[in-house]
Amino acid sequence: MNPTRLLTGLLTIIAVLIAVSILAGAVLGQPIGISYVETGSMSPTLEPGDGFIAVPTAVAGPIEPGDVIVFDAVNIHDGGLVTHRVVGETESGYITRGDANPVTDQDGEEPPVDPGRVEATALQVGGDVVVIPGFGTVVSGASGLIESLQQFLASTLGTRALLGTQGAAYLVFGFGVVTYVLASLAETAGSRRRDRRTSRWSGYVTPQTVIGAMAVVLILAVTASMVVPAGVHTFQFVSSEVASGNPSVIQQGTASNVTYVVPSNGPIPVVGVIEPASSGVSVSPQTVTVPGGETANVTVTIQAPPETGVYTESIREHRYLALLPTGVILTLYAVHPWLPIVVTDVLLGVGFIVVAVALIGIDPIRLDRRRRAPLRVRIRRWFK
Repeated sequence: MNPTRLLTGLLTIIAVLIAVSILAGAVLGQPIGISYVETGSMSPTLEPGDGFIAVPTAVAGPIEPGDVIVFDAVNIHDGGLVTHRVVGETESGYITRGDANPVTDQDGEEPPVDPGRVEATALQVGGDVVVIPGFGTVVSGASGLIESLQQFLASTLGTRALLGTQGAAYLVFGFGVVTYVLASLAETAGSRRRDRRTSRWSGYVTPQTVIGAMAVVLILAVTASMVVPAGVHTFQFVSSEVASGNPSVIQQGTASNVTYVVPSNGPIPVVGVIEPASSGVSVSPQTVTVPGGETANVTVTIQAPPETGVYTESIREHRYLALLPTGVILTLYAVHPWLPIVVTDVLLGVGFIVVAVALIGIDPIRLDRRRRAPLRVRIRRWFK
């Protein structure tokens, strides 16, 4: 094989993986593969706009002082993902601080970070964070262009469906359709006069590529519908000496119940699994099946410690589209919480590819009256 072509193919695969990582992280609202910082709180380790490799907690291993983590903040910037360094550990959770900050987050209003709120750890080599300079600046610029395009199209067409992450998925899907049609027209126009070089170039845009891109967008949208509404939910309360009618104030040493609502967020039923993410909380029931367009209530029992003060307890919700039997989802969940999502994505992705191949085929579309090969022949050609 030509070394130049091999290198080009390898670089293309790396670029695609990075692009998918960025798109998945944006759609899911979670650090996946590569993330970046927007402020200077981690300077000089990470300057504003610098990127880093985010390792999910499931594979990152134990967190130790000195690690840079991405966690769901309670009060910093009114909540959201924050990237700071672990500088200590207590029974209530980790003590964190930005490298550029003179005090820890817990010296302010942020409670200790319990492990359930940690989303990822920044990759370090020899104790130093692996930095990708300017990565976030490029991503932010591209995101700004996409948002401007969404705003323009939404205003021109008079619809809000093209806004937000779902609208971005529509744009990517539409781009794939337009690319497929243009490639097909170009193939038809040059079908009678095509030299060997032209044939090679036209092979770069194939139905398989477009169908695969559409399948990726579908999987990202489905995964987002399960991951975005889920995650860690935090309850901040005061352990008080006296009882109070305020639900955020609990008498020391006693327990209080809070209702947690699980909506379906659409016409498709969902299966929700809610589990404690910290030691002072319990959940009942831990599994609910929510019909499409409805909600289900879960009782969260919070135990106030004997000492007075401000405390935080957390639960973690896992949400799955009920496209598989509930028993199958729970069995897969017992192996790993992400396994039901992976199986659902695989089934939907394979099903979409089969239907797409049956409808549009795998050969370039020809706008003439010649009879296309049967489906079984086209599938056989595809796997040659």
